[in-house]
Amino acid sequence: MEEKKKIGIMGGTFNPIHFGHLILAETAYHQFDLDQVLIMPTKNTYYKRMNHLVSEEDRTRMVQLAIEGNDHFRLSLEEINREGTTYTVETLRNLTAVHKNVEYYFIMGADSLYHMETWKDVEEILSMAVIVVAGRGSEGSGSSLNSQIEYMENKYDACILKLSSPVMEISSNDIRRRIREGESIRYLLPDSVRNYILDHGIYRTEDKNA
Repeated sequence: MEEKKKIGIMGGTFNPIHFGHLILAETAYHQFDLDQVLIMPTKNTYYKRMNHLVSEEDRTRMVQLAIEGNDHFRLSLEEINREGTTYTVETLRNLTAVHKNVEYYFIMGADSLYHMETWKDVEEILSMAVIVVAGRGSEGSGSSLNSQIEYMENKYDACILKLSSPVMEISSNDIRRRIREGESIRYLLPDSVRNYILDHGIYRTEDKNA
């Protein structure tokens, strides 16, 4: 039997994408010997209201710029091209139906694992993908995350792996704030993305709906 390909999925609003996202994806690629990582901008999540001052095209273009030159990263439009609210279970259903010989590794932060039981059809998600968890700051230290992993694995017969990644305290929210307040965002995200933001005047004002 042909060996299954191991494909990572790094989803997010990427509003904007930054080095914190990229180092997680790169670390997962190497630590778990993945064949490829799909960088997947989401459309409309049920848990996060999107900033209306940036378009889907802008977010997608920033991802394209960020991953240029990395042969094992690939932009996936699986969720951007789907209408309505974005649910992870539907993404995995679509991918597993089309790609039978692939094992998916879904990369997330520790905060997402703690809230994962509120996701739609969580048991089905855990049956379709290996979960890769990256702790950030205090979330990734001590016994709390290990206890949550053990609890989820036992309850759902899931496979949850812990990612050993450098801690990078960078957030998209802080980058947007810095731009609004005229602060530097150099070294927080790729120069190509920074130049795109500045050239297109993105995030200059605050979206009261976000």
